[in-house]
Amino acid sequence: MSQIELNLGRRFARLATDAVVRRPWLWRLFRPLTRLQFDRMAPRWTAMRSADAFASLEAALDSLPQPPGRALDLGTGTGLAAFAVARHFPDAEVVGADLSEAMVAQAQADTPPELAGRVRFQAADAAQLPFEEGAFELVVLANMIPFFDELERVVSPGGHVVFMFSAGPETPIWVPPERLRKELESRGFSDFADFEAGVGTSLLARKGDGN
Repeated sequence: MSQIELNLGRRFARLATDAVVRRPWLWRLFRPLTRLQFDRMAPRWTAMRSADAFASLEAALDSLPQPPGRALDLGTGTGLAAFAVARHFPDAEVVGADLSEAMVAQAQADTPPELAGRVRFQAADAAQLPFEEGAFELVVLANMIPFFDELERVVSPGGHVVFMFSAGPETPIWVPPERLRKELESRGFSDFADFEAGVGTSLLARKGDGN
């Protein structure tokens, strides 16, 4: 993939993110091209990540009050964030989901043997997830377009969600923190915390427990 193609891909990712966050119904238009884009990048996706890409995610995970039993890495790509969560919480079951079947296949192939029993991957559309309501105590989105209604549905009461952007505002798939807070607050999330590490940023939020 040439540098020109990479630059065009980054511009498309930012365009799709901005459009879909504002008008989620536009996802049906962007979904086919997004899947194709990430299918093409799957063989080289891991090599494109910097050494400190997940440093802010690790900081957010450190701040969780208790380890999750089940965690979802949404938009998992080649599974790097899923592996980070699994190593951070050695008793957790971790599911990695991605729109791109090529990314899922690469993640499965790259799964370290010591994590194979606790981490699994499947193809799924974040706008319509194949998981039951309240299925996860933790949901991680690393450089991922958020679909807030589905997040509210699959995060368990009292559970947490972490949004990570590996290059902060320069990340092609990036949502301003004030927009994240507004959308989450309207769905019962609170206890927001911001993290910066390396060139990345993360936002942690807790879903209300219904009491």
